Amino acid sequence: MNKLVATMSSVFLISTSLIASIWVSSAHAGIRQYSADIHNSQWQLSSDSRLQCTLSHQIPRYGEARFSARASRKLNMEFELDMMLLPDNYSLAEVRSVAPNWQPGVGSRTIANMKLHKQFNPSLPKKIAWTMLSELEQGMSPTFYYDDWYSEQDKISVGLSTARFKKAYKDFVGCVGNLLNYSFEDISYTVLNYQSSSDKFTKASQKRVEMIREYLSLDPNLELVLIDAYSDSYGGRWSNLKLSERRAAKIRDYFVKNGIEASRIEAKGYGEKRHIASNSTTLGRGKNRRVVIQMQKP
Repeated sequence: MNKLVATMSSVFLISTSLIASIWVSSAHAGIRQYSADIHNSQWQLSSDSRLQCTLSHQIPRYGEARFSARASRKLNMEFELDMMLLPDNYSLAEVRSVAPNWQPGVGSRTIANMKLHKQFNPSLPKKIAWTMLSELEQGMSPTFYYDDWYSEQDKISVGLSTARFKKAYKDFVGCVGNLLNYSFEDISYTVLNYQSSSDKFTKASQKRVEMIREYLSLDPNLELVLIDAYSDSYGGRWSNLKLSERRAAKIRDYFVKNGIEASRIEAKGYGEKRHIASNSTTLGRGKNRRVVIQMQKP
């Protein structure tokens, strides 16, 4: 009798194990998983300058995950999932923080939903991007789940590996802390003002031209810098024309002296032309004594 009970118990345990195995297999049967394993996981600082910092992670057979921050007045961040195969229609992906295999028993949690737009790489804004980085730093794996747009039966799972993350993340944080606190848009069109009857800037304009010089030294992609100088109508027209030409040339020479290619700069003086305010007041003349600097990107 005891032997029969033992035999039946063994059969029951085997059956239970088999059912559990079948359930797990069916649960994962329709999921295609993409992630780097511990051996081929690579995180790298692919952009490292005072204009942009990018932390990138290759996902085998799928594409690349990128965290990027750019020079700006405010700290910013964006996450982009660069897919080899772009979405074929609109859908949503659930972003979850999942414990890696070597942390069994640790629960997962939903971070956000990510919109998948047709033929566009999906992205996530600053707050969610920083949350994902925080989860990675704590050893969790941000993972994306969405329906395959070619097969309604299949699911896609895309995970970011925590392997070899911390060193690259430390370098990334250091890069972000060194970004300029202004962007190209902040200085791409700048009006500088001068002291009366002089080619010396006001204090505010001197600070501004230093910002432009610094940006020019860091961004080789700027095609052209236009420097247009103007004067007020106080004094003779000829002397005002020459004064405006000296002002434009002085800024051009300053940029060239600091390593900016002369071929990227055009400087002209226009004298009393194109006034923007009345010359009958001190305030109006101050506005007319100006240099306009415009920068163009390809």
